[in-house]
Order: sequence, then C-alpha cells, then structure tokens
Amino acid sequence: MLSIARKIFGSSNDRLVKRMAKDVAKINALEPEFEALDDAGLRAKTEEFRKRLDEGAGLDSLLHEAFAAVREAAKRALGQRHYDVQLIGGMVLHGGDIAEMKTGEGKTLVSTLAAYLNALPGKGVHVVTVNDYLAKRDSEWMGGIFAKLGMKTGVILNGMTDEERRQAYACDITYGTNNELGFDYLRDNMKYSLKDMVQFGGREADKAVHAFAIVDEVDSILIDEARTPLIISGRTEDRTEFYKTINTLIPLLDDEDYQVDEKTRSVIFTEDGNEHIEQILREQGLLESGDLYDVENIATVHHLNQALKAHKIFNRDKDYIVREGKVVLIDEFTGRMMPGRRLSDGLHQAIEAKEDADIQPENQTLASITFQNYFRLYEKLAGMTGTAATEAGEFESIYGLGVVEMPTNRPIARIDEEDELYRTTAEKNEAILESIVEAHKKDQPVLVGTVSIERSESLSDFLNQRKIEHKVLNARYHEQEASIIAQAGVPGAVTIATNMAGRGTDIQLGGNLDYRLADWLEQATAQGKEPSDAEIAAEREKIEADIQEKKAKALEAGGLYVIGTERHESRRIDNQLRGRSGRQGDPGRSKFFICVEDDLLRIFAPERLDGIMRTMGMKEGEAIQHPWMSKAVETSQKKVEARNFDIRKNILKYDDVMNDQRKAIFEQRIEFMTAPDVTDVIKDMRSQVAEDLVRRHIPPKAYADQWDAAGLKEDVQKYYGLDLPVTEWAAEEGIADEEILERLTKAQEENYAEKATNAGPELMRRIEKQILLQTIDTHWREHLQQLDALRSVVGLRGYAQRDPLNEFKTEAFALFEHLLDELRFETTRILSNIRIEPAGMAPPRPPEDITPVHRDPQTGHNEMRQPGSAPTPPTQGVLAGAARSAAAGDTFDSQKPDTWGKVSRNAPCPCGSGKKFKHCHGSVSAV
Repeated sequence: MLSIARKIFGSSNDRLVKRMAKDVAKINALEPEFEALDDAGLRAKTEEFRKRLDEGAGLDSLLHEAFAAVREAAKRALGQRHYDVQLIGGMVLHGGDIAEMKTGEGKTLVSTLAAYLNALPGKGVHVVTVNDYLAKRDSEWMGGIFAKLGMKTGVILNGMTDEERRQAYACDITYGTNNELGFDYLRDNMKYSLKDMVQFGGREADKAVHAFAIVDEVDSILIDEARTPLIISGRTEDRTEFYKTINTLIPLLDDEDYQVDEKTRSVIFTEDGNEHIEQILREQGLLESGDLYDVENIATVHHLNQALKAHKIFNRDKDYIVREGKVVLIDEFTGRMMPGRRLSDGLHQAIEAKEDADIQPENQTLASITFQNYFRLYEKLAGMTGTAATEAGEFESIYGLGVVEMPTNRPIARIDEEDELYRTTAEKNEAILESIVEAHKKDQPVLVGTVSIERSESLSDFLNQRKIEHKVLNARYHEQEASIIAQAGVPGAVTIATNMAGRGTDIQLGGNLDYRLADWLEQATAQGKEPSDAEIAAEREKIEADIQEKKAKALEAGGLYVIGTERHESRRIDNQLRGRSGRQGDPGRSKFFICVEDDLLRIFAPERLDGIMRTMGMKEGEAIQHPWMSKAVETSQKKVEARNFDIRKNILKYDDVMNDQRKAIFEQRIEFMTAPDVTDVIKDMRSQVAEDLVRRHIPPKAYADQWDAAGLKEDVQKYYGLDLPVTEWAAEEGIADEEILERLTKAQEENYAEKATNAGPELMRRIEKQILLQTIDTHWREHLQQLDALRSVVGLRGYAQRDPLNEFKTEAFALFEHLLDELRFETTRILSNIRIEPAGMAPPRPPEDITPVHRDPQTGHNEMRQPGSAPTPPTQGVLAGAARSAAAGDTFDSQKPDTWGKVSRNAPCPCGSGKKFKHCHGSVSAV
C-alpha cells in the first residue's frame, strides 16, 4: 500500500523538490534582467542586497535575485550556467540541510549559491572540504564567481602563517579543510590576546565567526571522521629503547597466547598468554615485582597490549605504509595517506618499533574537540555529498540536518548488475581479470575499486602478467591523483583505485580537457617555450576534437565500467564507487565481485551466506548472482553501519559532557582576554580563597579546641605570602571565625594593594590577566588528562550495575568544580607571592613541540602532527618559581635550581619544560 501511495502522491522528498521548482521558475524569470547588467552593475547588486538587509529584509526575501546574480556571474567567470536542479540544491543548502547529488552533478558550483546569499550579512561563510588540494582548487575556481559579485574569497591551507589565516578568515567566503578549521579553533583558545586569534581576530566582535558552514563530502567528515577527535598535544618523555625492547617480545608468543576479535579490531592475552608473557618478562628482567599485574607494572602491561595490537591488528599497506623511514597512516574511507597523523597511547610508537622506523616521543593532550561538537558550533550548517540517504537518521539525530535527494539533470542510464559471489579469492580474482580483459578488448574504460593498497598492487601484478596497460591510484601515488582520475574515461583505459570517496575530480568519457591542456602547457614550459594565446587556442580546439572522438568511441563500448573487488563495510563507499559511472546521463555499468573469504563476509555474514550457497547447490568454480545474496550482503553492511553509529553516538554522549565544560572555559577565557582589566575577578578570587581557608580550618559551629589554627597559618603563608599571627588570634577570648576572616581579608587586601601600587596600575593589570590565563591553561590541560583517565576506566562501573555514562557525568562535574577551586587558589597564590623585578626575571620558555593530533577512541588515539602550529602558551612554572624565590628573597633564574626555593612535586617545573616538577628536576635521578 505504501509503494502504491508513493507512486500516486510521490514521496515527501519528491513533494519538497516539486515545491522548490516554483522558486526555480521565479529565478529563471529574472535571467534576462541580470544578463542586461554590465560587470559594474552586477557587482553593485551585492551592495544593494546588503543595504536591504540593513533595512530589515530577510535572507529568504533576497533568494531569487541572489541566485540569479550568482548564475549570471558563473556564466561570465566560468562559462558555466547553473542547471535548474543545481538551483534546487542551493535552496536545500540555504535551508540548512544536506543535498544528496550524484557524482558529476556539479556540487562545487551548487555551493556558490548558498555561500553568496549567506555571506551578504558579513558574518562570513566557511566552505569545508576534505583535503588541501580541493580547498585550493575550489577557492581559485569558484573565487572568480565571487569576484564578479564584489566578494573576497580566502583559503586556509596547512603551513600558513597566523597573519595569512587571519586575512583568509576575514574574507566573505573562506575555503578550508575540516582539520585546519578545527585546529585553528583550538589554537585560538590557547592565545593570549584577541588580535592574535585567527578565526576571531579577523572579524568584529558582533560578526560571529561560526555563522554558516557548507560541508562538502559531508558524510565523510561528519560520519566517517566523527570518531577521531581533534587534539593539540605537547611532547612527553622519550622512551625509544623501551618500545624496542617490548617489540622484541611479541614474536616470542604462541598463537594460543592471544585472541583476535576482527569485528571490534581488538586483541587480548589469554590466561596462558598472561603466564607466558610474565615468564618472558621475568627472564628478561623487565618485571619490577613478582606479579605481572602489580601496580608497578601497569606501564609495561599497557605497552605490551599496544605492541600486540600493532603486530596483530595493524597491517602494512592496508592500515599504514612506511615511507622514507616513517609510518604513515592510511584513511580507511578514502585510501589516502594521512601524513602527520599519529596514533597515541604508545600505539604509533609500537608500530614504528615493529617496522624498525624512527620512534617519535609520545604526546600529552593540551586541547581537544570532536568534529561533531566543532561543527555544532555553527549557527547554521549544511552539506553536500553523493551518498547521505543511508545515514539520514544519524544526520538528523546528531546534527539536526535533513537529507534531500536531488533529481539528476539527465536520467541515469547506468546499469547496476547483481553481485557475483565466489567461494575463494583465487576464483574471484580470475573472474575479475577475465571481466577486465573482455572490456579492454572492446575499448571500454574500466575503473576497478579496491579496499587496500595491497589489494590494488596485487591486481596490478596480475594485469602486468596479462600485459594490460593500466594506472594505479592509491596512497603511494596520491600526487598524481587528479590527472589519473581525469583520464580514466579514455577508451581502453584501465584504472585501479582504492576507495573513491572525496576524490573531487569527475571521470569524463573521452578525457578531461583542462588537464590535458595543462599537461601540454607544462611540457611546453619545460622545453623553454612560451605558447602564444593563438597557439593555446589552437591546441585547445585540437584537444576538444580528440576528446569528442574518444568519447564517441567510449559511449559505443558501453561507457565506464566500474568493478568492485570487494564490498566495503559502508554502503556509502560502494555507492560512491558506483556513482563514478553514468555521469550526466552517460551510459555505464557496475558490478561487484565478492567471495566468502572477503573480510566483510567472513566476519559478519558467514552463516547466512553458507545457507544460501547450500540452498543454491553451489559448486567449486561457480558463481552466484541472485537478489537473495545481494540482500544478505546489504544486511551485513547495515549491521556494521548500525554498530559504528552506536560507537559514534556513545562517544558523543561522553564528549558532550566535556564539551559543556570546554565551552564554559573557552568563553570565560575570551571574556577575560577582551576585558580591559580583570582586577575585580582577581579580588573576588582572593576573597573566596580566604573564605575557603577559614572554612577549611575553622569549620562553622566547631568548638575552639577543634580549630586548626596552625594549619590556617601555614596556608595563609602559602597562598598569600603573609606571616600573620593566626594562632594568637585563635587564642583570643570570644573570637569567632567571622572576625578571623575579617582580619585575614583586611591583611591580604592591604598587602595586595601595596604590591599593585609599587608595580603601577597598568603593569599590574597586564600581569593579572597574563597569570590568570596561564593558570587556566595549565589546569585545563591537567583536567583533560584526568577526564581521559576517567573515560578509560569508567566502563568498569557497569559490573557494579551502575550506568557508566551517569557515573562519568557525576565525576566529571566534581572534577570541574575542583578545577575551578584550583584556579582560584593557584591564581591567588602566584599573584600574592610574586615580586615584580622586570630586569631580573627570566623570560618564560614554552614546551618544546606542540603537536595537533587526532584521536580514535576505538583503535587507540589518532594524533596529527601539524607543521607550523602555534606554540603552546608559556606554562606557569616559571612564574610560580619566580613567586617562590621572591618570597625567599632570591633572584629567580630558570636555569639555576638553587634560586627556585621550595617547589611542590605536582607543580610545573620552573625550568619551563612543561613537565611536572616530580617528572623533571624533581625526579629521583635528577636529585
């Protein structure tokens, strides 16, 4: 009944698109009016629209004219006119939803419509792409359209300076990758003045930075990357030899010593394995006590588990490659290398030890945020992709984004054939090769999709044996990515590629004119020639004619033939591969070849497929092609997708707790930075500390003989630097806690006022603000480490019939309250004890390497080292040391420990290393 109703009335998606078609007619009606404008008149439209907005008009009232203006600008700048379906896509984006558009339908051009309209208020629009190449290409390509309309376009790329970033963010439309935007946000919240911030620094305070974002390949960024939080980290101690030693132990294990779970990508020691590894450790002299699981051996056990995972879960040329002596991770969804991204918690170091590569030190978290929470900062969010419908529920529940499927400009003529199922990999490979040879003989272009580098190179070897010319696109050859894909539609071309998600370049039958022309110009330049405009025009015509001839030949052969060598865990990745064929109404076909030995089927659907094979009476060497079998594979993919969704949703629940605290700290930080002075805040902190100290040592309604006057005297000396007669006060007849608090408050206020007078009001205000911000940063970093530790163990509360999430919320809140208390006490202590000696005070030294990172809570912590990242703010170790030495009457020198005075073991080391004193100059070895 439902299907009959849909045929009669159409789906909700169809009705929505039909309503938008009325707006398309209105935009089309304006086309003659905008065609009549000269370039200056077209640019003047932007100022006219902005004036109308200032007068109270809404963005929706400008939609028809704004879209007509963008369409006209595109015709003049690029010679491209938006299709009607592209106008509908622009309306979907403006409405804050996801436009699902098939490959080749022109998503990049669609984004210009919503970007221009939403940039009119002057708040800025961010267009987010998956890599630097696409960000740079799109900003230059689409920038011509915005220039015709009098708007500025910027781009954020890896390695740019802060000033370059500030200028880019100050533009009307800014292109950048999700990583760069997220890291800029985190780095901004580690800066010490508003003008140093890049996202906020380029705009007026009332022009919100996170106003509107259009996310290209939205499923890749908001779904696939959602499990990998962005982290900025600093280095910890170097333990290279320890990793190498642990690595030598793993090959000594037997198969029965561990169990591998491929579904969850985890590996654990068995009981026999625990006994065996304990025996090995004892023989090697690596146990600090007799039992493997004693407290002293926690670090050893942790790194053993990471080394085991490195050997048994992470595979070379699938999960990572070794390039120039470095372990480089590979994105499982795009097949691209991720240079600089690292796994943390010692996992990346374990892989480096396994591959005998240079081992880099581990890192500690300084700031972090998930992509889910970063993109929810935007007032309005929209996205584009070729495959979003399968994840529509997740987009709606987490981001509040609806998914609208766009009709294609021309009907899809591609034929999607049923999968062919084989028993073994060898049988499947033979069938794939025969299929490629058959298509190659009739000059049909072929695109072969694989799931790993190893698989693509294995298939390449088979084709070389058959003497079939082909190109390979994987993480090893990603530099040639665009040119390889651009020419994959030439008749007879065979292209082997790892996952095609977010490749950003269309496969055009006959070849790509722009890339061929660019290659010709590059060759001419290399030969020392500079072709004239006439020569370039002539070559263009020649290439166009050749492409048309080749396109006709490819069409006659049946269009692009897409072969999938394996099903991916996600249906979206398979659909993206299929979508490369049948561009703009071209014919084509697609087929997946699978076998029972493939990872997806072996792990997730063995019983179901075995039953189908028995029912079909399948024999060795035969293949099954049947809707039942395709349905079984799809069911397996749905299971994996649902499981991954649960993981992402669970991560978000925990990160939401951290996110509330993060926003509170970051907002408070910006408020302190923008305030002319924080004197009142500091005064409130000192007063609150006095109340807390008195309440701690002289509890309300306690008898005088229960008071801890000596403890109060000691804390007053510690936090205020005052030697007050507290014990004498407490011994007075009839005195109460209120009087003691009053005397303490008066004494510390007089002392602080004298300090402020000596320093001068301007200098004191600067010192107060700097120390307050540094203290916030230091304690926030420690708080993040505590939350990480809590998150890693709170799941065990489930064994006590307690909800781990509720337990995490409760304890995280208690830790946050403790953080705020520590902020008050530490800020008061430093400012009250510090002696201002501008000439004698050593400059603060920041920690060495500050490294932006990703973390994957399922497989370890993904970390990204990003060159050019801003150094972390100076730690308060130097300032705290200066305060202590000042109290002792010494001249502080960060290089002379004997001038530091008494340093708390948990305080930052005064040398400025960024480590705690007990792990640096206060360690046993240092003493």
